[in-house]
Amino acid sequence: MENLKWKHKKNLSMLVDLYELTMTNGYLVNGVKDHIVYFDYYYRKVPDNGGFAITAGLEQFIDYLVNIKFSQEDLDYIKHMKIFSDEFVDYLKHFKFTGDIWAIPEGTPVFPNTPIITVRAPVMEAQIIETMLLLTLNHQSLIATKANRIVRAANGKPVVDFGARRAHGADATDFGARACYIAGCFGTSNLLAAKMFNIPAIGTMAHSWIQFFEDDKTAFEAYAKAYPKSAVLLVDTYNVLKSGIPEAINVFKSMDKDSKKGIRLDSGDLGYLSRQARKMMDDEGFPEATITVSNSLDEYTIRELEIQKAPIDYYGVGERMITAKSDSVFGGVYKLVAVEKDGKISPRIKLSEEVVKVTNPGFKEVWRLCDNRNGNAFADLITFKDEEISEPYKLFDPISPWISKTARNFTAKKLQVKIFENGKLIYALPTLEAIRENLRIEMSKLWDDLFRFESPDRYFVNLSFDLWSEKQRLMETHRIN
Repeated sequence: MENLKWKHKKNLSMLVDLYELTMTNGYLVNGVKDHIVYFDYYYRKVPDNGGFAITAGLEQFIDYLVNIKFSQEDLDYIKHMKIFSDEFVDYLKHFKFTGDIWAIPEGTPVFPNTPIITVRAPVMEAQIIETMLLLTLNHQSLIATKANRIVRAANGKPVVDFGARRAHGADATDFGARACYIAGCFGTSNLLAAKMFNIPAIGTMAHSWIQFFEDDKTAFEAYAKAYPKSAVLLVDTYNVLKSGIPEAINVFKSMDKDSKKGIRLDSGDLGYLSRQARKMMDDEGFPEATITVSNSLDEYTIRELEIQKAPIDYYGVGERMITAKSDSVFGGVYKLVAVEKDGKISPRIKLSEEVVKVTNPGFKEVWRLCDNRNGNAFADLITFKDEEISEPYKLFDPISPWISKTARNFTAKKLQVKIFENGKLIYALPTLEAIRENLRIEMSKLWDDLFRFESPDRYFVNLSFDLWSEKQRLMETHRIN
């Protein structure tokens, strides 16, 4: 049984990169463990070169923080490594998060370099929580962003998550299904995720069902016998047009008039086959019978099917959504932006030869500016925490500051809300339905050109003049000639 220890329930408190513990032990050894620091979590590039990303995963990160506790088994393992002081092991034994956290709520469209989460905490605490913050928000935000692209491509037709068997592990499929639902998917084939998050569970049958019986006819009759009120029949095991659809129609004729009837196509030319299937079912008196399609779908395939006006009712999307196959890394980062000493906040910056990797320093506030005439968002603005916004307000591109505009007649909304205060959760967790509704409302404020799959318009994330000036000062201070 010694080899099966990994099967025990995981303690996520140990899900840290080793350098987080070596650094925190170092802070302790150097007597700076109580120094307050500020970290920002943000991302640098929209996946798939899209117009925006969608934040998701905050609830799971909150759950981690509320329950973080190093067990005696964890402590014994850490002590056995023989690189940490006894004082540090004792610190971990009594570890509890005591800091403050601000976050942009789940289901909000977000743009590059915008602080999604800000952590203010003693340096050891802020460092230890890094890995779980990153993996939780990065994964679900990635999947939600991809799923929303696919949902938008479907033009209002239901999209179902069929990705359970293709995801990168159990947690990836469960929390991926949650992210897909936030993004607008209709339901999931994953029964555990459906149970965990109260998501509609949806499924049909596999080819193995058809193969078990002698032919399509016998398989369809057996399925309709088991489920006389609702039967969606998989028609492409042998021959879609010569046996699959004809035999499905024969079974429909034997079912009650009010029973739900439908077919699923999982291979071949989905546009052509769906048109033929629609005509055949309509001609036989089943215009209400639905057509579901699957088979390695993504937003581009679905968009083409919609352009062709394929008579499809449901899209079942698997690996290309649950793994975000076309761009499978969200790239969110967690960067130190300030250190607080004796009540004074000292901004910090990270420099790089890559412009995108130069950080925005300081304890900051994030605003979304909306035009009062139509309610549309036209820019985000990052300021220092104590700055106020008033009209008129001059906005400029922080990368190309000569590009500017003066904003008038707008409302500035703070995007981040306080989640933890002195280690106590003060945020009322919204339901999954409320998160979906928040996304619907916030997306309605974005202009159409941001929704293009290729070359979307650019949404500007601006810095206040004070923040931009401090960034220039720090870059000059740390510049090496």
